[in-house]
Amino acid sequence: MHELEGHGDHSGEHGGPLVIPVSITISILAVLVAGATLLGHRAHTEELLLQGKASDQWSYYQAKNIRGNNAQIMADSLDVFQVRDEKKRELLSEQYQKGVERYSGDKDEISEKAKELEGERDQYQRRADYFDAGEGILEFALIICSLTLLTNQKFFWFSGISIGAVGVAVALTGFLVHV
Repeated sequence: MHELEGHGDHSGEHGGPLVIPVSITISILAVLVAGATLLGHRAHTEELLLQGKASDQWSYYQAKNIRGNNAQIMADSLDVFQVRDEKKRELLSEQYQKGVERYSGDKDEISEKAKELEGERDQYQRRADYFDAGEGILEFALIICSLTLLTNQKFFWFSGISIGAVGVAVALTGFLVHV
């Protein structure tokens, strides 16, 4: 019973001189983990939005491709099949040829836009990877720091601080990825 009472006594030392500085360090690391997590989630969200936009562009490209193919089939059909009104055939053939050219030109612009969106998406993905890696390293640093409270050895505290600095550096590297 005396042992239990001795552990519950808060009037003396609060677990040693390291409790307060280590607790503050852990709190700072927890805030840094939250920040890296938030940045990673935002980068992943932007990545997904850009993927959706790129997919929309490729669908639009495919629609233009189908329309262009249909116009080409119609233009080819007018040249192959016999028609009653030659002037009307020439007018329709010219109209379908213009459609083929227009759809072909539109496809190039749409394709470029889709590729641009995919490139931007890839940059957000790389940025998110750095934020996620920084988050993982910071979480590891937090765990190592907390070992100080169990062992009362400064080695774990200094190791946690060092690992945390690496985690911050890795997370900050995500800002160097140009979007």
